[in-house]
Amino acid sequence: MMERNIYLDNVELSEAMERWLALCRAEGVRMPLEPVRVATSDTLGMVTAEPLFARQSSPPFHSSAMDGVAVRAEATYGATEASPVTLRLGVDIELIDTGEPLPGGFDAVIMVEELNELGGGAYEITKPAAPWQHVRPLGEDIVQTELVLPAGHRIRPVDIGALLNAGFVEVPVRPWPKVAIIPTGTELVEDPELLAPGKVMESNSRTLSAFVREAGAEPVRLDLVPDDYGTIKRSLAGALDSADVVVVNAGTSAGREDFTRSIVEELGRVAVHGVAMRPGKPVVLGAARGKPVIGLPGFPVANYRGAEEFLAPMLMELVGLPGRPASRIEARLARKIFSAPGFDEFVQVKVGRVEGEVVAVPLPRGSGVSMSLVRSDGVVRVPARSEGVGRWESVEVLLHDRDVNIDGTILAVGSHDVSLDLLAGRIRLEDPELSLASANVGSMGGILAVKQRQAHIAGTHLLDPETGAFNVPYVLRQLSREEAVLITLGLRSQGLMVRPGNPMGIAGIADLARPDVLFVNRQKGSGTRLLLDYRLKEEGLDPGAVRGYDREMFTHTAVAAAVAGGTADVGLGVLAAATALKLDFIPVASERYDLLVLRSFVGTRGHEALVRVLADPDYRREVEELGGYDLSSSGEEVPLG
Repeated sequence: MMERNIYLDNVELSEAMERWLALCRAEGVRMPLEPVRVATSDTLGMVTAEPLFARQSSPPFHSSAMDGVAVRAEATYGATEASPVTLRLGVDIELIDTGEPLPGGFDAVIMVEELNELGGGAYEITKPAAPWQHVRPLGEDIVQTELVLPAGHRIRPVDIGALLNAGFVEVPVRPWPKVAIIPTGTELVEDPELLAPGKVMESNSRTLSAFVREAGAEPVRLDLVPDDYGTIKRSLAGALDSADVVVVNAGTSAGREDFTRSIVEELGRVAVHGVAMRPGKPVVLGAARGKPVIGLPGFPVANYRGAEEFLAPMLMELVGLPGRPASRIEARLARKIFSAPGFDEFVQVKVGRVEGEVVAVPLPRGSGVSMSLVRSDGVVRVPARSEGVGRWESVEVLLHDRDVNIDGTILAVGSHDVSLDLLAGRIRLEDPELSLASANVGSMGGILAVKQRQAHIAGTHLLDPETGAFNVPYVLRQLSREEAVLITLGLRSQGLMVRPGNPMGIAGIADLARPDVLFVNRQKGSGTRLLLDYRLKEEGLDPGAVRGYDREMFTHTAVAAAVAGGTADVGLGVLAAATALKLDFIPVASERYDLLVLRSFVGTRGHEALVRVLADPDYRREVEELGGYDLSSSGEEVPLG
């Protein structure tokens, strides 16, 4: 039996890459790769291996830049409107088209539009020609021996044309690094029909393949390998024979079946096992048989973080390019980020502009939350020496895409509802320049976000126990009518979600206090949490009597997933979430879900698209088909008073 892995160190992020490169050089890794010669037309995106000096001039002769006649400039001197000059074909001039060589002895071209044909091969002009007018001289574009492209240049479409004009049929370039990707894990399957308890879909290697291709390299995804030491070793050994880099996907932590570090050490050497960053700490960086080897953790966000921090820079080294700096933008942080000192922590964020200020909204953290990558515009890096970043502090956002449309983002911060996901899709169809980005912080958190100008809209469904009214009392405690407006999204049904057949025999709120019932709750400040507390008070029940009351989820679907997965017997949520996960539903209350809209957002392009979608019968029907919704009043303004 193999010994349990331990981390060699908790290497600082800034040092880990240096250690890896040093080891690779010591182990004979060729950086950059040996050049190859490739047909010029096939070199797009490849990197030049040496300086390229023009082998010929372009154009290679004096040529006409216009359709007309070639002429000796001195023969045209003195031509005016009052005293035109007559030129004869074959004597003074020669017909010429664009791009044709300039005949010997001629030094100018007159455009056909400036010629008055007299007949018999005679032409009249009324102004003189300047020497070399409308002539492209030899080497106007490229002069033989001139530097066309330097070494270490990634070839663009325009470069290909220049290289061909300079006489290059082939170009010496660094080859695409071939990256072998080995997915490992006994628990992994590649067909959704094979999913069962203990089995999950294998997706990391597909994501990494796309990542490698986008970085300008050639991915080679190998067959899925179970958690068996000998099998993984054979797969890695074979990959080393054919690839320039090998990525072992998963098996990098300290579990009983995490073999990556041991195998790399057996075949070569390890420089780093464990980096002081989150997510992505259990990274293995090594080399074997003259090839770089990287082991990436299995959780999707940690896996991608490791690829961005280490695999991407290594690919740049192999083609002789410096690392490409990320596009950056300054923003204000909408919510405080807590972080443990000693680790560089990367937090995914969504960015938008609210009243002229760029706002970054942190998304849910966790190494396995792959949707945070999908929804984010970039990351905020919290330094290892810090314990976090305060709310509304200025932060630097490292953008995933240089073309993020910050001004087209509608920031929705507040209570979660599945209708917002459909709303986002409809708004994008209504106006492709717009996007709706949701951050789930609960109804009270949403109201505060609008108050503090950190969101354009906020979903809210807060029941006031004193008046029985929804939302208005809570809004007016924080905002005036001049600061915001409230519009209805719709009515929805809240209830208890239980497993099919209701095996625990739960009939209502009172059953939550039974000692054999395990509950899962929503977070503090959410409308669902307030509704629960209100109903518990009506029943005369102490929240402390509810097992699981302190276990919090941030969305209705997360609550439903906990019940469906068997980690809770019951949770409070909307019918649509119960239906989506095939749970039974016991109605508890009907509530109004509203959208609080920042007054300065009213009348903007984003607001107008929002209003149109809320009034769209197709959108209303799509939401109501989820079950438990009534959108007949969707889009109507709720009086704040």
